[in-house]
Amino acid sequence: MQIQEAENRAAELRRTIEKHNHNYYDLDQPTIEDDEYDALMRELRGIEQEFPQLLTPDSPTQRVGGTVNSSFEKVAHTVQMGSLQDVFSEEEVRSFLAGVMEQGAHEFSVEPKIDGLSVSLEYRGGVFTRGSTRGDGFVGEDITANLKTIHSIPLKLAEALPFIEVRGEVYMPKKSFAALCEEQERNGEPLPKNPRNAAAGSLRQKDSSVTAARGLDLFVFNLQQAEGLPFSLHSQTLDYIRSLGFPTIGYRRVEADFAA
Repeated sequence: MQIQEAENRAAELRRTIEKHNHNYYDLDQPTIEDDEYDALMRELRGIEQEFPQLLTPDSPTQRVGGTVNSSFEKVAHTVQMGSLQDVFSEEEVRSFLAGVMEQGAHEFSVEPKIDGLSVSLEYRGGVFTRGSTRGDGFVGEDITANLKTIHSIPLKLAEALPFIEVRGEVYMPKKSFAALCEEQERNGEPLPKNPRNAAAGSLRQKDSSVTAARGLDLFVFNLQQAEGLPFSLHSQTLDYIRSLGFPTIGYRRVEADFAA
């Protein structure tokens, strides 16, 4: 196979595989048998091994590396990943919102909170280049390989922005948590206390193939930073984030007055 032919075939295989990934993981409507899917992946891996210059960071073969890392490298967050403020009464809610309004807020985006592990996703030229944990808000850990195993995280965006960083929450769906508990009970292993702890433990595995088997998912809920975007409202950034291919919370409301 000549280089041009290999390049064309690799591009075709990537498009086909990503389409099947979307049908399987997003729509829950697979249109191909597992052995056929595996054959497509084997062919693509073979081309990338024969022509290493054709391997791209957004290739579907890069989702599950199966490599074991001895440690996670530290990542300094250029935009602090702060924690949400807890409130326990209506009076505390009103006090918080009044303070926000005094700082110039003129709309409120109301969204459910997903109980998982907060992560940063960075893209350069529209390609996923680094993902990290929140850590202490200032310094986290590089878990890019493990995040690539989560199929709802796009490896390539719909728009090739110079740079964008978004914040999301990785969580373990109920069916994945039930399957994990069943497996660990069968193996005589301690059961995870709750889905949040299970998600956090799964995401910090040294072996990314273990993470891939845990069935994690993610919602993106904030635009941390980007070059050249004109948005002034949080609701605008969420609409834009979704247009790029990121999964966002399905239900949210925008209110002009917190009394609503």
